[in-house]
Amino acid sequence: MKQTTASLGTESIGKLLLRLAVPTILAQVINALYTIIDRIYIGHIPGSGAFALSGIGLSFPIIMLLAAFSMLIGAGGAPQASIKLGQKRKEEADAILSQAIGTLIILAVILIFFFQITKRPLLFAFGASSQTIDYSIDYLSIYLWGTPFVLFSLGLNPFITAQGFSRTSMMTMLLGSVVNIILDPIFIFVLGWGIKGAALATVISQAVSATWVLSFLSSKRSTLTISFKKIRPTMKVMLPVFALGISPFFMMSTESLVNIILNSTLQKTGGDLAVGAMSILASVMLFSLAPLQGLTQGGQPILSYNYGAGNTERVKAAFSKILISSALFSTTVCLILVLFPEPVVRIFTREPLLVERTSEAMRIFSAGFWMLGFQIACQQAFISFSKARISLFLAFLRKIILLIPLVFLLSSHFGMRGVFLAEPIADVLAGVTTTLLFFLNFKKIIAESGK
Repeated sequence: MKQTTASLGTESIGKLLLRLAVPTILAQVINALYTIIDRIYIGHIPGSGAFALSGIGLSFPIIMLLAAFSMLIGAGGAPQASIKLGQKRKEEADAILSQAIGTLIILAVILIFFFQITKRPLLFAFGASSQTIDYSIDYLSIYLWGTPFVLFSLGLNPFITAQGFSRTSMMTMLLGSVVNIILDPIFIFVLGWGIKGAALATVISQAVSATWVLSFLSSKRSTLTISFKKIRPTMKVMLPVFALGISPFFMMSTESLVNIILNSTLQKTGGDLAVGAMSILASVMLFSLAPLQGLTQGGQPILSYNYGAGNTERVKAAFSKILISSALFSTTVCLILVLFPEPVVRIFTREPLLVERTSEAMRIFSAGFWMLGFQIACQQAFISFSKARISLFLAFLRKIILLIPLVFLLSSHFGMRGVFLAEPIADVLAGVTTTLLFFLNFKKIIAESGK
């Protein structure tokens, strides 16, 4: 086994976490920029920025769903492969990677076909109006053709991180983001392609990221090896991947569902302006969550490898550092967004009424963000230990069990303000529940390590 992977069981926890987490955090932040950069440029299109921003926001649930399918495979397969490596069962780890590629190819074909046919009725169901539908269609029609690139870059990149090559994983997102940053203003403003140009720039940048991932996993540097003889998916290999990946899949797909419900409810209670505000809030939340996800995913190979190897003290030490770091970050971000929302909003738009409406909403919407550090650290740890059932329940808890009912309940009493108020209440309740469940089960989980 290569030294980079073996060091997961020997290197100082603090140094190892720093080495793995920093590049992974940067990778997640850069990945978030794919969506955010488009929205920043689109929001500043003269004359039509507000409607275009709402239009791209309405496309977001479908974009999130594509990412969710990539996470089903990546977040489900990478920890499994990492555990197999810790158990010195490399051939089984290779089979997981190879069949993950085959599954992603099948998913890409199905998703392109389905969404190209159904996009217009879906967008109207999501809350599109006669003023925003054309912007949504223009963006999504082009974006969907890049689905294979999205699935490969997001779905296979965790297999690079799982081997301890977090810097290489970061480069996947960095390359694509740099291309996107360069192409966006050229396509949108210089060539005058508007929202279509933003979509095309994103597709090209994702193609660059996907090429980088496949090149690395096919190289001699990779501990894992792609075998085209094993690329055909089998139930024996993929069922455990689906079982573990279903939790992050539902986390992201329920995020898509929630976005649909938020937009459609806001369209009824506040119109296109409220939907535009939600588009900005979703972007800010996406960017704010990226470091938390990067930190916990960067720590995943440490937890999974040492759990598989039976190194319980290293598992405890790593989780303690991940939890404290996550909690400090989420509390800091919460204070910034609640106390100083307007400077953040002005990054996306200069239109006075939209700035005012979004700033008011952000103070409410982000008030429970401090609790997400605890929730994400504990939930990702369950995934690292291959505890699929608990992680699946927690994925449903925040969005399906709590947030959606709260949106309907509070909006009926407080209108648009009630929609925004539902988010912090759900965040706090879910965070407390997740943290309690984790510590109630931690001793039992540790006792099972190495088996």
